[in-house]
Amino acid sequence: MPTILLIFGWRVFFYSNEGNEPVHVHAQKGDMECKFWLNVDTFEITEAFSYNISQPSKREIRKIIFEHFDYIVSEWKSHFKK
Repeated sequence: MPTILLIFGWRVFFYSNEGNEPVHVHAQKGDMECKFWLNVDTFEITEAFSYNISQPSKREIRKIIFEHFDYIVSEWKSHFKK
């Protein structure tokens, strides 16, 4: 479960056993948790799951993911050797 970013209290990470799924990222802050799919071709993210997360927090993590989109994809490819 490699952590790739720690920013503004958010831990952004992958699960090592999910390399067979499309590019995505998990994020956790306190008791909030979410998962977003990243579409590399269209530079879009889609919420896959969220738990106990407010709309302002959802906007914050979406912004973080967009700002670090290329880095996240690069780390995904490096970790899963794709």
